Amino acid sequence: MSDAVPAEYVRDHREELTDLALDLLAIDTSNPPGDTREIVDAVERFLDPLPVAVERVAVDPAKPNLLVRIPGESDRTLLYNGHLDTVPFDAEAWTHDPLGERVGDRVYGRGATDMKGAVASLLFAIRAFAATDTEPPVDLLFAFVSDEEVGGDAGLPALLEAGRLDADACVIGEPTCEAGRHSVTIADRGSIWLTLEATGEGAHGSRPALGVNAIDRLYDAVETLRDRFGSERLDIGADVEPIVEESVEYYAPAMGEETARELFRYPSINLGVLEGGDAVNSVPVSARAEVDIRLTAGVRTRDVLSRIRACVADCEGISLTDVSWSVGTAEAPDSPLVEAVASTATEVTGDRVFKRSATGGGDAKTLRNAGIPTVEFALGTDTVHAADEYVPIDALAGNALVYARLPSAWASAVPQ
Repeated sequence: MSDAVPAEYVRDHREELTDLALDLLAIDTSNPPGDTREIVDAVERFLDPLPVAVERVAVDPAKPNLLVRIPGESDRTLLYNGHLDTVPFDAEAWTHDPLGERVGDRVYGRGATDMKGAVASLLFAIRAFAATDTEPPVDLLFAFVSDEEVGGDAGLPALLEAGRLDADACVIGEPTCEAGRHSVTIADRGSIWLTLEATGEGAHGSRPALGVNAIDRLYDAVETLRDRFGSERLDIGADVEPIVEESVEYYAPAMGEETARELFRYPSINLGVLEGGDAVNSVPVSARAEVDIRLTAGVRTRDVLSRIRACVADCEGISLTDVSWSVGTAEAPDSPLVEAVASTATEVTGDRVFKRSATGGGDAKTLRNAGIPTVEFALGTDTVHAADEYVPIDALAGNALVYARLPSAWASAVPQ
């Protein structure tokens, strides 16, 4: 039986899909605290009538994960991933109900586009296969996880560590489309997070020349990092060049072509935290900063970090007290997974689907580093984490259509 039958089911049951999205939005899963027990219960109730294998896996009882399996015709496995937690919300900043409200052709609520809407679409794809008694061409594994929004270890990392995600490819339902532009994210950026501390010499604020201002020292050190590294063009490999060019084209309408190009051609350096001083009339003797540096996929993060350490060592009174880092990852634009997702999304939307890099990195990077080819795709809006976050009902249905049709497209693209 072809994927046309589950797709037809999705088209015929749009209202039920909308109701499911509203049911998920009605459950507050703000993280922190990130308690997902109630929404996992609701998902289990939705799946209970269906002939699919469902398993709850939890290392933290308050943050369970749910695995759903649908056997297919071959022993290859396509994994779908979606997170159940959301960022917090300030209800007073909203003009619509942050716990779910339908207005015309839109569904509002915290998580509508990131990513309870996509979770509803994934769940509806499961129902479409089950309700139409369609055996997919490959095994399907769905992982609905907790703790993603804070990068916690109770969700996807726990499933990987336990060896529960044995898959040949993965699609994450993160929103990758905005302002009329559609895309599949096939790469992410590496990161270096630094904690810098500065020491100075105290003095009265009326006689600053008699002291050494630790905040000034610290800020000068950050500016030195920006001057030395922020203006140095990255060495990007030939395999990543096409992804960079398509990423620039995708982001240019939103931020301008020059800014988009600089975002991927040069390191981005953000001073996120700056603390120091005790009183306005005192020269501070200590200060602390946290700096976020991002590097395009393919750049050797370790090499850049080595040079940063040498730079910090040259700055008087500055010490590097904490470092965490990661290497950017990418899928080949012509890989079977990328081609399958992009072509399926193009058929469903009728529009071009860019193959681009994300500006940050999350679960996709974790899965790629675990050896599972991974992309992100979901129709959505640019209201992620914002007040009055919403998703069009057409996007909910479009996502469910893509997810239902993707197994056949991927099975056809993978060499036998």
